[in-house]
Amino acid sequence: MWRIVYFCLFGLMVQPVFAETTLDVGYLRVDVPRPPVLSNLDPIPENDGLAGAQTALEDNLTTGRFLGQSYTMTAMTVAASDDPLAVAAQMLADTPYLILDAPAPVILAIADLPQAQGALLFNASAGDISLRDSDCRSNLFHSLPSDAMRTDALAQVLVQKRWTDLVMIAGTFPADTAYAAAIRRSLKKFGLRLSAEKTWDADADMRRTASQEIPLFTQNFGDYDALILADELHDFGRYVLYNTWQARPIVGSEGLSARTWAPVIEQWGAAQLQSRFTDQHSRDMTSIDYAAWAAMRTLGEAVTRTDATDPETLRAYILSDAFELAGFKGRALTYRDWNGQLRQPIAIAHPRALVAQAPLEGFLHQTNELDSLGLDRPESTCEAFQ
Repeated sequence: MWRIVYFCLFGLMVQPVFAETTLDVGYLRVDVPRPPVLSNLDPIPENDGLAGAQTALEDNLTTGRFLGQSYTMTAMTVAASDDPLAVAAQMLADTPYLILDAPAPVILAIADLPQAQGALLFNASAGDISLRDSDCRSNLFHSLPSDAMRTDALAQVLVQKRWTDLVMIAGTFPADTAYAAAIRRSLKKFGLRLSAEKTWDADADMRRTASQEIPLFTQNFGDYDALILADELHDFGRYVLYNTWQARPIVGSEGLSARTWAPVIEQWGAAQLQSRFTDQHSRDMTSIDYAAWAAMRTLGEAVTRTDATDPETLRAYILSDAFELAGFKGRALTYRDWNGQLRQPIAIAHPRALVAQAPLEGFLHQTNELDSLGLDRPESTCEAFQ
């Protein structure tokens, strides 16, 4: 009997010892003042994005404890009026891994820094198509879907529902005009059309006069199947719903929307991710939170599989066919090797429920159905990944 106890104790003492592997990640947020909008009912959380990265950091640490792997994160916030490039250069001196929450021009400037060459950067906030196309960079990955991915997802729903006669109201903020341009591109791609389009330029206080102003504003649209709103700052769109001259569906930035993430996503284990996030941060996860979570988890997954911490090894693995990220969206997420975009399904939802998830059934692709969303390889002019 004593021999059995001895060998059990000896077995406990000779557990394998792993060499400690540590990955340091930087999170840089460039604080851009939000333009004045008609309503402040939906304030942006102060830790939007950062909270998602923190949740993913905890996920990485949970797995890392069993493998002798450790992760740290340093977060910095800088005003756009200051010098975000200097801060980025300082952070890159400490780590070659940065998650960026910044406007597209700032992200591009950071990617072009001498200190960023050979680094691995993740765009978690800018949906600009150009960053995945003519302005792509080999050191820049995109965990946030492009505007084109979201508008392609919406266009698939419009085709499926046979809402082919469409009109659009677009705001004047840069994000609105970019989204409107993506909508036009997606409608053309899927054989749809806009029969009329108007620019939102009303000065009236919609909180008091929406029921009078909106019907007049939409009266000359005539009849149509659905009204698309390009209002990415959520300025006027909330007042358009249920106030149009014609009683028709509202889609786009309000109403039925194509979203990276939404609290109404509950399938595929998403409810557990939502619950863990809410327990840690006392609010719902946003799309930028999810993109930052996916960026941090991408690094964690690559380190777990390769047991390496150098950017060259991790980059090669992330772009390889072996890489898969469990993203709680029903399908494994992978990166496009021609522009660094994270492939992922796009939720079609309204504030109360998930309606569909694109790509929809019937929208086929020769290699990967997820590539029916956004810039496909033949469409891309990105040369940095070649």
